[in-house]
Amino acid sequence: MPALISSRLLLFGGSLPFQKLSQFSRKTWFHSGVTIRHQVDRDIGPLSLASVGIKSALGTTEPRETEKVKRLNSRTEVPKGKKVVRSNAVKSAGKPKMLEIEAAPFAAQSFSELGLPQSLIERLESERFVTPTDVQSAAIPVILKGHDVVIQSYTGSGKTLAYLLPILAEVGPLKKKTSDGGGEPGKKTDIEAVVVAPSRELGMQIVREVEKILGPANKRAVQQLVGGANRSRQEEALKKNKPVIVVGTPGRIAEISAAGKLHTHGCRYLVIDEVDELFSFNFREDMHRILEHVGRRSGAGPIGSKSSLVRRVERQTILVSATVPFSVIRAARSWGNDPLLVQAKKVIPLESIPHTGPVSLSNPTTSPSSSSNIQGQPAVESLPPSLKHYHCVTRLQHKVDTLRRCVHALDAKSVIVFMNHTKQLKDAVFKLEARGMSAVELHGDLGKLARSTTLKKFKSGEVRVLVTNELSARGLDVAECDLVVNLDLPTDSIHYAHRAGRTGRLGRPGTVVTMCEEPEVFVVKKLQKQLGVPIPACEFVEGKLFVTEEEKTTQPLSS
Repeated sequence: MPALISSRLLLFGGSLPFQKLSQFSRKTWFHSGVTIRHQVDRDIGPLSLASVGIKSALGTTEPRETEKVKRLNSRTEVPKGKKVVRSNAVKSAGKPKMLEIEAAPFAAQSFSELGLPQSLIERLESERFVTPTDVQSAAIPVILKGHDVVIQSYTGSGKTLAYLLPILAEVGPLKKKTSDGGGEPGKKTDIEAVVVAPSRELGMQIVREVEKILGPANKRAVQQLVGGANRSRQEEALKKNKPVIVVGTPGRIAEISAAGKLHTHGCRYLVIDEVDELFSFNFREDMHRILEHVGRRSGAGPIGSKSSLVRRVERQTILVSATVPFSVIRAARSWGNDPLLVQAKKVIPLESIPHTGPVSLSNPTTSPSSSSNIQGQPAVESLPPSLKHYHCVTRLQHKVDTLRRCVHALDAKSVIVFMNHTKQLKDAVFKLEARGMSAVELHGDLGKLARSTTLKKFKSGEVRVLVTNELSARGLDVAECDLVVNLDLPTDSIHYAHRAGRTGRLGRPGTVVTMCEEPEVFVVKKLQKQLGVPIPACEFVEGKLFVTEEEKTTQPLSS
């Protein structure tokens, strides 16, 4: 227990009296002081594949580029008793330049170009994974070179494999062969990678991805540790199967770790998926224990000591999300070792991220640095590029009927509907069923079996409409989903992006329709501005969707 909660909770690089934590919001909590380890070089040039130490078929590392990366990765020596304030250093550096990636492997046509072992490539081919996505082409070589990273890309862009493949290239039965005989199945029995997810559904989805890549013969190399399942059985499986990768929810991982049944001090990789959610106030105690214990050698000193820096170097930290608020950037700088932000065809040192950005919809006066998405850019990079967005003005009592007409007008086969409150969610399902449209509910009040059964019915096409809350905004992967409807408004652009990402996955077409009342239209306009995508008004007439904004020609859109 003392390891979990100390008199002064030292989290993400700053110190804050534990008794005062409850007075802070989930966003403010992550903004305790962080000590900078190096300044941004205002003359940093393009960061190519070669400059992060990866040789390309098109060229080798230039001496000047190598020197720039050395300067980037070097730490500023700080005299004893002195502190360097990160925010001042960033401000004094001026506006940093975005570092574009130039080398060919970031537009790879095959996984073999990315440095993965042949055994892993063969498994990918057997599962019909042939061409890597943009974010996979960008992330895999950088992670293989040992960099700590923050992966940001829209939902459905392939972020899960972007971090799983380089990990599986180094640990488990498909890893690279080494001169000492590494790569032999069953030789290594220690846990070498921990993947943390905020929900049981996302955790199980990640486990299935790992099992798919490993194949039936090697599926015991991964173990799920999610809440809602029998804990003693999970502990028995850990002891019997001796997995090299564990995937789970923060509460269950922290619980088994505290009981001494999960040994992760020598772990090489820590992945935090949906990092913006996991670094929220709700998960603070469990995430603190995980960050303190995973990849930390026994005997390492407390956070802030010299020995804790050794721990950070030993563990490779990978943070993943479609949206990355600046609070996550602060945490990554504190817990990572010179981390890089990886986006599709782009790598940016975190020290170059400015403290500016759009304000929150729910609190327009909030400081940009505490609530904004990174870089002060529109959040369009968090959205699948193939989506069409609309909003429909309707009265509260007519929303469900408008939803039904929307589904028919777009001839949607698989629909996910988001609402904010469980009671209204149940009423919506009842009304849809009464009007002859098959619908089911999915929310936190359902038990494990009921949730599993509901998802199976929806994914199989037995049910047309799934009505849910934020529980499913992250991690629900239904490739066939062609329509997302916000029956209640999302609280901000980040929540909109995660909801919208349930459709249009991996380049497929998709539509997002937001229902709102007349006084709420201004919120949609703010979403439109922050996301950087048009969200025109529409209505449903005679089984067709019509755009109704004055500046557009009124015309039916094909379904």
